[in-house]
Amino acid sequence: MKPTDFAGHLTQYLGAYLPGQRNVSANTIKSYRDTFRLLLRYCRDERSLAVNRLTLQMVNASLIEDFLHWLTETRGNQGATRNQRLAAIHGFFRYLQHEDPARLLVCQQILAIPFRRHPRTPVRHLTAEALQTVLAQPDQQTPSGRRDLTLLCLLYDTGARVQELVDLTVRDVRLEAPAVIRLTGKGRKTRHVPLMARTVTLLESYLQERRLTTPDLLDHPLFYNRQHHKLTRAGVTYVLRKYVEQARSQTTGLPETVTPHLVRHTKAMHLLQANINLIYIRDLLGHVDIKTTEVYARADTEMKRQALAQLPPPPGPADRPTWDEDEPLLAWLNSL
Repeated sequence: MKPTDFAGHLTQYLGAYLPGQRNVSANTIKSYRDTFRLLLRYCRDERSLAVNRLTLQMVNASLIEDFLHWLTETRGNQGATRNQRLAAIHGFFRYLQHEDPARLLVCQQILAIPFRRHPRTPVRHLTAEALQTVLAQPDQQTPSGRRDLTLLCLLYDTGARVQELVDLTVRDVRLEAPAVIRLTGKGRKTRHVPLMARTVTLLESYLQERRLTTPDLLDHPLFYNRQHHKLTRAGVTYVLRKYVEQARSQTTGLPETVTPHLVRHTKAMHLLQANINLIYIRDLLGHVDIKTTEVYARADTEMKRQALAQLPPPPGPADRPTWDEDEPLLAWLNSL
């Protein structure tokens, strides 16, 4: 059977355009792929459209709007997830309007579908006390405990995304002063993040213990499992949650769910509370736009507002004297 125009353009978009011309990361491509997988499932199950016969003529703004409604009403997706799916669809049709100008009107109609406004959840983070309690849990008498402590300290110290952490190789670590680590983030952009003295000490011991100091191991994963394969994101999450559960009986204020990304939020909030400029926080976190970093400043303002709300209320009307009860003032006014 001859491939449809939809199949041809979508394959070119995901397989060649995004990785080759846009230099998009593999995780972003997977996210886009999952969006179109859901769209194809919707067309098959809800519209009775055979996937192998789906053409661009069948995909219009009405179908996309119905698909988004299906995501929220049937699958129970929240506004943020719906907007993420719509962003992936927008990206494809923005590409398509250049590849197939005859469908420019349909592309623009789909691009005109608005994102849904939704309330932003407040940025959650760990207090300094809670963080210290979690970092005190790994057993430093065992090799696995020393590895886990090094991993968690590096995760916090650099404010890295979990994928950036698992992608680290020995080559990315420079312990000579000034010690820095090279992180590769979204869009394969690299940044160099300075390391604190304690983290440098932990990394030095870790590299020596794991015998990762020879030149032939520069491309070896920094953190790996028993098969010497790099840790996965799920593996890092498991390590973190294990020690969080151990710490719950020793401290209060730990959220119900603690993820590696929450540790990233924690680093940003601690820097902000230490009066570090937002520009430096943006560069450390690898944000493209300062507006992304400003969410931490807004969260900190909300914390201050909540603290002020705990103060005693100002005196009410019954507690304050009124001017007409002030006899010396009344006498002076009458003398004018």
